[in-house]
Amino acid sequence: MLKNFKFKLTRRSAIQGCFIFSFSIVRPSSGYAESNVPTNQSILWPTWKSRFLSRDGRIVDAQNGGISHSEGQGYGALLAQANGDREAFDRIEAWTRANLLVRQDHLMAWRWHPERGVAGQDWQSATDGDLFRAWALLRAQRDSGWTGMGDAVSNIAQDIASLCIQPDPREPSAPLLTPGAEARTDQQRVLINPSYIMPRALRELGLAANQPNLIAAADHGEQVLSELAALGPIPDWIDVKPDGFVTAPEYGRSSGYDALRVPLFLIWSDRFNHPAVARAAAEFATADTLGHVAVLTTSDSGLVAQSNQRGYLAIAALANCEPLNISRYNLHRQSYYPATLQLLSEVAERESTSCRD
Repeated sequence: MLKNFKFKLTRRSAIQGCFIFSFSIVRPSSGYAESNVPTNQSILWPTWKSRFLSRDGRIVDAQNGGISHSEGQGYGALLAQANGDREAFDRIEAWTRANLLVRQDHLMAWRWHPERGVAGQDWQSATDGDLFRAWALLRAQRDSGWTGMGDAVSNIAQDIASLCIQPDPREPSAPLLTPGAEARTDQQRVLINPSYIMPRALRELGLAANQPNLIAAADHGEQVLSELAALGPIPDWIDVKPDGFVTAPEYGRSSGYDALRVPLFLIWSDRFNHPAVARAAAEFATADTLGHVAVLTTSDSGLVAQSNQRGYLAIAALANCEPLNISRYNLHRQSYYPATLQLLSEVAERESTSCRD
């Protein structure tokens, strides 16, 4: 059942690169309760679109064989909304509806291949993509005033709440967000990906769609992240059992390209003082090359990989309450994942109040 989730770690660990000149941007103010749509687009947005958004509306992950995945479509829709780009948003959503909505519920298939479309186990869902797509649709309606979304927000939120949440084996009344509707789970062992816990998105969707279980999953998710941070670097994958956390046998115990998103999503949710943010900042600093941050560590080998790609440096800057350095030029040197993290970090910095005086 978990074959479909292995791409997360292998795709992340293949990314390498560098960066060049940059300059600082100024962060406008916004509140936690509303997603502020900027008057002007990010200087990075046109470059990101030209590199990763096809004419027909799919987000292309060239580093991973030119595939498209639900994560990319969700992130792309969110970035289009955050940059006030209705045309790009509509293109992305139209392609998603035409190609990834092949299930009997309202969740997306996680992968689409340019030669075979959705094949094999690709129809299975990945919760991060569905969460961000639903949140992007909500923001489009609520904040941008865009119409034509129908009941998509409530339908997706309901399916995430009913299909992608399981009881914590340690505390059955507490809901755990799982990696997808088909993820391995039973009363004695539940697989989770900590980087799928995006508290702000879960809370806003739960409130808008009247799904209190999503809000509870955000609350309990923050508690789980605190517990994991007390044990060491936040893992990419972990199993939850009645007696605590254990290594997921399919993945081993590593903290890498998935877990990089944990501090980003917490800061975006105004949780800068969360223990997992401090833990991430400490891990980033273990890099031993000037201008780099640690991006992959394991319990056995310690530091395995470090990078100076701007998207990873942007998250490290957020984790230390430092201003982001933004340049459209260095985006040309990054593959899909770090480039996307760089734009998401810019939106998070703009919308978070964590580091303001």
